[in-house]
Amino acid sequence: MLIKDNVLVNDEWTVLRLKDGVAADSVTVPVGKFIVPLPVWNCQPEALLTRKELGLWLAGFERAEDIPDEVNRFPVIAVDFHKFTDGRGYTLAYRLRNQLGFRGELRAMGDILRDQLFYLKRVGFNSFAIRADKDAQDALKGFSDFSVTYQASTDNSQPLYRRTERGVA
Repeated sequence: MLIKDNVLVNDEWTVLRLKDGVAADSVTVPVGKFIVPLPVWNCQPEALLTRKELGLWLAGFERAEDIPDEVNRFPVIAVDFHKFTDGRGYTLAYRLRNQLGFRGELRAMGDILRDQLFYLKRVGFNSFAIRADKDAQDALKGFSDFSVTYQASTDNSQPLYRRTERGVA
């Protein structure tokens, strides 16, 4: 199940994962809505460039700058969290939204948990592929775990002290 813009929806996209030992340049991307790994895109740009319904996914160790050309050519970019303790995906999302100007669906997938959803949304994710062993209805509650944010981020560029009116002593 997929959470997109705080609502449970059916996932229209299929994530293409490479099997061990399979080279990125030897994969044939089927017709349809597929989210392909960055190495496949980089090895086959001529074959994939004309395909409008292709998304891209990045592993945590990959960099936002490694995405070719214009990031907004992709309707969806996903960041794969290999382990929930790996924070590199947060940086990727923040950079995609704030430095590269990505406006499409930004999806967190992989090993993500309810406890992370509030923070993932703050850095720019608007779509979340919840692990199959987790309750997606319960995960929705993660967006309202906190009512106040102190730091600036993608969802609010002003820290709390700049958003609060202070009286003069």
